[in-house]
Amino acid sequence: MNANATIEPEPARQAPAPAAPGRSWPSVSVIMPVLNEERHLASAVRHILGQDYSGELEIIIALGPSRDRTDQIAAELSAADPRVRTVPNPSGRTPSALNAAIAASRNEIVVRVDGHGLLTPGYIATAVRLLEETGAQNVGGVMHAEGETPFERAVAVAMTSKLGVGNAKFHTGGEAGPADTVYLGVFRRAVLDKLGGYHEAFIRAQDWELNHRLRQGGGLVYFSPELRVTYRPRPNLKALANQYRQYGRWRRVVMRTHEGTASMRYLAPPIVLIAVTLGTLLGIAGLAAGLPLLAIGFVAPVGYALLITLGALLESRGQDGAVRTRLPLVLATMHLTWGWGFLTSPRSLYESTRR
Repeated sequence: MNANATIEPEPARQAPAPAAPGRSWPSVSVIMPVLNEERHLASAVRHILGQDYSGELEIIIALGPSRDRTDQIAAELSAADPRVRTVPNPSGRTPSALNAAIAASRNEIVVRVDGHGLLTPGYIATAVRLLEETGAQNVGGVMHAEGETPFERAVAVAMTSKLGVGNAKFHTGGEAGPADTVYLGVFRRAVLDKLGGYHEAFIRAQDWELNHRLRQGGGLVYFSPELRVTYRPRPNLKALANQYRQYGRWRRVVMRTHEGTASMRYLAPPIVLIAVTLGTLLGIAGLAAGLPLLAIGFVAPVGYALLITLGALLESRGQDGAVRTRLPLVLATMHLTWGWGFLTSPRSLYESTRR
């Protein structure tokens, strides 16, 4: 991994429309890290193979040690279409899977897709066009969360709202332009080779870390709302809580590793958790000691509960009752577990990235 690599932006040029006759399209490798993805893997692969793309296309599925039928489904997909291949990922870690798939791939453009992500029509062709138009080394777009059950739909609302995830354009949309990071990503293979791929110590936040190194080397990361990937949210509260706890833990590692990367978006959840916890303890102590003045501490938890309840009502307009009643709990879970993960992130995680 070369953290000091300098990346020369390619000159921007206008690409013809996808349907232009005689168009020479670069070859594309789609890399997929998968673990326990029996529910969505076949659909994710179908959405890739169904892309209207005239260039050469291959899919490399990196198989972690799944406990469900993921390996069997991947074998069936590979047997049914020679463009689909698999590689082992014994550790089960996402960055290791990505690097294994990159090493096994052979094409000019590398498209990352997760096992629970569904590419929208024209995604690959649009991404290749944007790489050529902008001279970027990585382009990406919107993580369009879309649930199937009432709980998943509530998570989808939260993950596409500023109340749930702040102002990140890849969650909430926005104007096209340079970005710190993008969802998944479509890369020029040369930049991945130069940077040494993903940092394998970053079990989470590996996308952000890679894009940070890319930008430090002078490369361009470009966001476009033209690119959308349908994302399937976690199916239950326990899985959602663990996901956001891990996000918080690894965001702290990123901030320790790369100075100057802190922002209020990342600091807000731990601040909220501290305020709610201290306010609750202060209020309880006041009641127990017969000191009503200390009960003012309850302002923090009650105020937060009112904020997310009212915010949830606004964000979920047009949704059915099953979604609207679940949304406040979903928002609180995302905020507070993220904050807990951030505050309890052990320094040993940071040390592991320095070895």
